[in-house]
Amino acid sequence: MISFLQLTPREDASAVREAVERVVARGWFILGPELEAFEEEFAAACQATAAVGVGTGTDALAIALRALGIGRGDEVITSPLSAAYSALAIMMAGARPVFADIDPERLTLDPQAAAAAVSPRTAAIMPVHLYGQPADMTAIADVASRHGLAIVEDCCQAHLATCAGRPVGSFGVAAAYSFYPTKNLGALGDGGAITTGDRDLAARVKRLRNGGQSDRYLHAEFGVNSRLDEMQAAILRARLPLLPGWTARRRELGREYRVRLSSQQTVTVPPLRDDGHVYHLFPVRSSTRDGLQAALRARGIETLIHYPVPITKQPALASEQPADCPVANRVCNEILSLPLYPSLPADAIERVAEALASI
Repeated sequence: MISFLQLTPREDASAVREAVERVVARGWFILGPELEAFEEEFAAACQATAAVGVGTGTDALAIALRALGIGRGDEVITSPLSAAYSALAIMMAGARPVFADIDPERLTLDPQAAAAAVSPRTAAIMPVHLYGQPADMTAIADVASRHGLAIVEDCCQAHLATCAGRPVGSFGVAAAYSFYPTKNLGALGDGGAITTGDRDLAARVKRLRNGGQSDRYLHAEFGVNSRLDEMQAAILRARLPLLPGWTARRRELGREYRVRLSSQQTVTVPPLRDDGHVYHLFPVRSSTRDGLQAALRARGIETLIHYPVPITKQPALASEQPADCPVANRVCNEILSLPLYPSLPADAIERVAEALASI
């Protein structure tokens, strides 16, 4: 059996255990020294001025928008192909998500479609660096500049990714990261962070994540309760030094998949459009996706679908009257994620390729 994912600590096990024991022994569990240290270390890893830990990646997106003053009456352009939380975060901030279709090769927000979706109410663009593949940020930044829009990057699947040699998260005023356990840098629970080059914005984000408090028991503005706790911050500190090696391994596995699948006809592999890809997932496309998934399962290979329903078709978004996005609709009917994670067994990709060739 080739499992889709492996989440049990391995080479990081002792460091994670030590981190947990350190937090328990200290007896400080919220807004303490582990979080402060992780924020500094994660900002450095992302080449950002500041990082602020929050409860989830969804909260990171919503709080970043609120910190920028984006809310009721505003529109935010984003991708229809993502976890629905991207759009839900826009709604949490009080704004309206507006969907522009995706590039059929990158599978990320199409800059031309984004430009066409700009209206007098548009306040920001939220590109999603999906599957670890960076969106075309050079073109998206040009659209934002021409229309005077903020960019908030959804980097939840793209830790350490780059676009044209530049770190994702550095193109906009703020970026959001998730530390959900399946992410390239995952906690042992929920967690998220906002990175920014603006220290004043970081200070407001810190207020908003903590109930809007400017001082203890003094709530200067309407905030939320969304704080990355000490335990998860310590675990993430233990794992962060391993992230560059894990990223290199993901890229190595991605290259091997591309070589082994290049000559077979069962699936189509989305092309590599930027060497900064960090392979959070390895998606392929097939017009007979459901049957293919069943056939792989019968051969002992676990796969998942990211994502079977475009956000524009989600019932929770019906009130937003989303525009139809035909490319995303088609991709959601064809996409299938193959196993890829740093501890994937050495012969697994060869076995997956052989299975695909036999179907």
